[in-house]
Amino acid sequence: MPDKPQIITFGWVPEFARGFVRDIRPRWACEEVGQPYEAVLIADAKGPEHRRLQPFGQVPAYRDGELEMFESGAIVLHICEKAGKLVPAEPVARARAIQWLVAALNSVEPWVMALAVNDMFEADRPWSAMRHDKVVAALDGRLADLENALGDRQWLDGDEFTVGDLMMVSVLGGLRGTGVLDRFPRLAAYVARGEARPAHRKAMADHLATFDQPAAA
Repeated sequence: MPDKPQIITFGWVPEFARGFVRDIRPRWACEEVGQPYEAVLIADAKGPEHRRLQPFGQVPAYRDGELEMFESGAIVLHICEKAGKLVPAEPVARARAIQWLVAALNSVEPWVMALAVNDMFEADRPWSAMRHDKVVAALDGRLADLENALGDRQWLDGDEFTVGDLMMVSVLGGLRGTGVLDRFPRLAAYVARGEARPAHRKAMADHLATFDQPAAA
């Protein structure tokens, strides 16, 4: 049994995907709470060995002692709850932090991903250009709602950075390079604050350093 938790992720991805793979999320959580971990690099997420950990053939997956789990949101919540950090102890504040984690994944990320699918993965399809404005309008609607909810606060629930902010900043980071957040200055500043945290900088650096190593077998 490993002596520290393992984050299972890709050992190689194309250039355009670097900085966006979701192993950044548990890496960031580990850095925030001071949890050492080992990155286990794989080449094939679709094979039977990895599907035993992640039935949908995606990354990341996670091992912590006898626990094996998948889904970045669940992994991040487990890391933070186990450490007793980024999840407030007070029940109402705890519920709000988890609420925002779920909102990031359910109420924001699908619209972020819709833009990525349309403008990147399906850019060569005849409908991509026709759908672009509609996809952007739907995303803008979600971001306007989120910016309104954030208001003038530093973090989503006030002055305390929580697991909800970690996940929301990570999701909004998926818009890096698109210019979308230029229309939402408070959200852009919010993301900049999150990504400036030392734990995020370390997690991102370690994620990117993965691709300087020989490809995983």
